[in-house]
Amino acid sequence: MLKVAVIGLGDISKIHIPAIQANPNAELVAVCDNNESLKDTVPGVNFYTDYNEMLEKEMLDCVHNCLPHYLHYPVTKACVEKGVHVFQEKPLGLNTEEGQALVKLEEVHSDVKIGVCLQNRYNETFEMLQEMVKSGEYGKVTGVKGLVPWFRPKTYYDVKPWRGQMEYAGGGVMINQALHTLDLLQLLGGEMEAIRGTIDQLLDYGIEVEDTASARIQFKNGAKGLFFATNANAENASVELEVVLEKGKFNIKDSILTRVTLEGKKEELVEDAKLPGSKFYYGASHVKTINQFYNCILQGSHDYVHAKDALVSMQMIDAVLLSSETKQTIKMEG
Repeated sequence: MLKVAVIGLGDISKIHIPAIQANPNAELVAVCDNNESLKDTVPGVNFYTDYNEMLEKEMLDCVHNCLPHYLHYPVTKACVEKGVHVFQEKPLGLNTEEGQALVKLEEVHSDVKIGVCLQNRYNETFEMLQEMVKSGEYGKVTGVKGLVPWFRPKTYYDVKPWRGQMEYAGGGVMINQALHTLDLLQLLGGEMEAIRGTIDQLLDYGIEVEDTASARIQFKNGAKGLFFATNANAENASVELEVVLEKGKFNIKDSILTRVTLEGKKEELVEDAKLPGSKFYYGASHVKTINQFYNCILQGSHDYVHAKDALVSMQMIDAVLLSSETKQTIKMEG
């Protein structure tokens, strides 16, 4: 039985905690948050306001890091150095530099696992899409497209001001809302050669971070990629993911994978599972991702999203930010 704790009792912890409690191989023994008023959030478990105190007093196997972005690296580092496995929410860090530090931490402490919550990799639609692309049945990938047309009100940033501050968030719509889409695009397209991108603020919110971003991606295999994300839409519309191959086209929209034949005929293949009572864009794959990580801890296996796997999307974000600043195409490191 794994002894598990959660650090950070914000919005996303409400997805993690039920998943932990539903797993027969895990026991939630402690939670931690610097807000004392959250003490009774999870009845029957020990509550701490200092994660270092919790790490000293509790005999933990795994900690879920559900904190704001700027606390991902220092808190994960503290846990790993105590020999505690970490399941960390995205993003990997504030930027590529912090991401690389986590990759190094993973290498130095090879007996401790750092799993990053890029749960959309485990959506039923994406798993099937990836299988079809890898099969070669439809030829080579020639293009990929990812769209994230969402909305965030000003109160989203007012209630938690760190979200709008570069020092604490590391960015805006790309790192907070569209990171999963960037991650899936690079998994489908392959190794990247270059990115040209722009960022902007279409909303008059007085924040430091971008609310809109677009990019053109060049892949080493010759495929082209288009990425667009915004928090300035009228509503939270469906994320769209499209892959164009030599002998067909696939599209994920409204959580449904559709195949489009060369003749233009559409065929629905699979729909993602839904998580009752949660925001639609969370999907239901947090549970699958968490269970997979626990199995890897118990079995000593390595089939989870490592820090080095999550680094690529951080590099993409930094490339778009740099490209927008310099008005240049940014070469991606191999």
